[in-house]
Amino acid sequence: MRSTSGFTLIEVMITVAIIGILASIAVPSYQDYVTRSRLVEPQSKLSDTRVQLEQFFMNNRTYAGFPCARTATGSDKFNLTCPTLDANQYLITATGTDKMAGFTFTLDDQGIKQTTAAPTGWTKGVGCWTNKKSGC
Repeated sequence: MRSTSGFTLIEVMITVAIIGILASIAVPSYQDYVTRSRLVEPQSKLSDTRVQLEQFFMNNRTYAGFPCARTATGSDKFNLTCPTLDANQYLITATGTDKMAGFTFTLDDQGIKQTTAAPTGWTKGVGCWTNKKSGC
């Protein structure tokens, strides 16, 4: 009698199918997790820039003249700008680029945080910064 060892073709096909199903669930979840982790940096940089703006205001009694382009340097995923910067108010904006395109976060002199743009499938946070697909 002949002894056989190994796997049959049907066993291998079932294993590949199970791995495929698990991968189809795991890969999108992982991609969402990576996107969520990338949202922390612009939000942190907006807060840091706000502190610098308030320090500048304490020293000069105006927000005008703050070197936003030099101070608010973004990463390769977000660009930070100060579209509104005058004597009594400011607005700091972080706009997503590359893989983070579609996200736009703002912070103003009143401390109001907003998600003004979010990609399809993501909910814009009202009065907060989006940090997950369902909003804040």
